[in-house]
Amino acid sequence: MQIPKFFVLSIAAGALLLAASAGAGEPGKMSFFVTSAGPGNGANLGGLAGADAHCQKLAESVGAGNRTWRAYLSTQGNDFKDQNVFNARDRIGAGPWFNAKGIMIAKSVDDLHSSNNNLNKDTALDESGNMVNGRTEKPNMHDILTGSRVDGTAFGPQFFTDMTCGSWTRSGEGAAVVGHHDRVGPLDHDWAKSWNFAHVTKGCSQEALAKTGGAGLFYCFAEQ
Repeated sequence: MQIPKFFVLSIAAGALLLAASAGAGEPGKMSFFVTSAGPGNGANLGGLAGADAHCQKLAESVGAGNRTWRAYLSTQGNDFKDQNVFNARDRIGAGPWFNAKGIMIAKSVDDLHSSNNNLNKDTALDESGNMVNGRTEKPNMHDILTGSRVDGTAFGPQFFTDMTCGSWTRSGEGAAVVGHHDRVGPLDHDWAKSWNFAHVTKGCSQEALAKTGGAGLFYCFAEQ
């Protein structure tokens, strides 16, 4: 007896859906997360190397250490001749990126920095797939360290204004640009809804970061 072609196609389609469902949420396939906690010394992350190591450590803790992880952070030079400046957007690979539940955040760097990205409170999960507290929750943890402009690039030298807490080496005086992972703020303006460029902190200590609604968290992306 010959099985009708549409039954065969239906069975094949069902198998593909089951395979996709089975792959979703596998830690090894995760390529994006918000840190569940910072290193604990405010915005002093040990520079980019320390921040990257923290991303790698958290990824390894959930079985996703088989990739090279990078912190989404920009740095600032001391003057215009300083070549030790990095743009967050240039550090994270080409994409696409998926959270711990297998949901796509963005398909490319340009997509990530456009209005089409899928980064919000429901999708910007930590490494274990848990939601991160937003502005309406206590404690408020929606300020995510980036030190970046809206396009993911670095600011001018630090002698203008410190936007990166000394390129992530200070936990006292200074300031850092943060974004809102929940895409909300006190006013209905684009800056309040930005995931990477909302405002500056009141300082670089753990206490100062908390005053504006943060906890020293940052974004991690798998470079490859």
